[in-house]
Amino acid sequence: MQAFDYIAPKSVDEAISALAAGGEKARPLSGGTDLIAQLQEGRRGLETVVDVKRIPELMEISISADGLKLGAAVSCHTINANQAVRDAYPALIDSTHLIGGTQIQGRASIGGNLCNSSPAADAIPNLVVHNVSCHIAGPNGRRTVAVEDFCTGPGQNVLENGEFLVSLTFPKPPPNFGAAYLRFIPRNEMDIAVVGAGASVILSDDKETIQSARVSLGAVAPTPLLVQEAGDVLAGQPISEETLNKAADLAKAAARPINDMRGTIAQRKHLSGVLTQRALRIAIDRARGAKTVDELGRLNGHGE
Repeated sequence: MQAFDYIAPKSVDEAISALAAGGEKARPLSGGTDLIAQLQEGRRGLETVVDVKRIPELMEISISADGLKLGAAVSCHTINANQAVRDAYPALIDSTHLIGGTQIQGRASIGGNLCNSSPAADAIPNLVVHNVSCHIAGPNGRRTVAVEDFCTGPGQNVLENGEFLVSLTFPKPPPNFGAAYLRFIPRNEMDIAVVGAGASVILSDDKETIQSARVSLGAVAPTPLLVQEAGDVLAGQPISEETLNKAADLAKAAARPINDMRGTIAQRKHLSGVLTQRALRIAIDRARGAKTVDELGRLNGHGE
């Protein structure tokens, strides 16, 4: 690993100054589980690493009447251990339990997973179906970006020199809301999704009709996808196999995967439909009252 300057600012302004001074050769360190590996393997050359975990705003996790505010550097372990988050946003735990093992989860963060901007990231489809907003700070002030617009290519995103992700905000779940995230991996030793699928629904008061829905796919395009067509075809429709099949077909059609060592184009397109349908079923179950993975009894076991 090459030598670099390590800076641990205690405020957002100090971090902006350090990143701006370092230019293209500076990066924030939120958890480091991706960044350190990239530096060790020579895949990224940096002169300055800015550790943002000492900035209080980036370590905040709070639930209010408006929803959930999650600092960009909050670890997956911290999220997993927060019962209020588990109760209000059970689908978020679908992702945080999948990002590495127990030790990695002590460092890894949802914000870091997003900023690494891998097409196969386990957090991003889940953030998309929760309609999350990304709050960014930089030399020109602060701005907010919808999460589905954050990634611009493999390993690339909207962050400019001197900017970094400060926090993520999740809207308060409306009544009869449910969400879920699933992925398929070829074996437990290869911890990268072949396909990931997130889904969320809002049901009618009698819980028999889908009022609105969002579907997102990972690992099937240069960036995680919001499959707007799949959400649109579900809106106003009764819950039925026919309805779910239509959404699955549209997800399959939206997938633009490649062949690689983890899977083929045909396999990935097929899985896009299968996982979308399964994620929708879990989201519907949660909207009807199931809150935990154990109650559903089906989250682990489809390729995990």
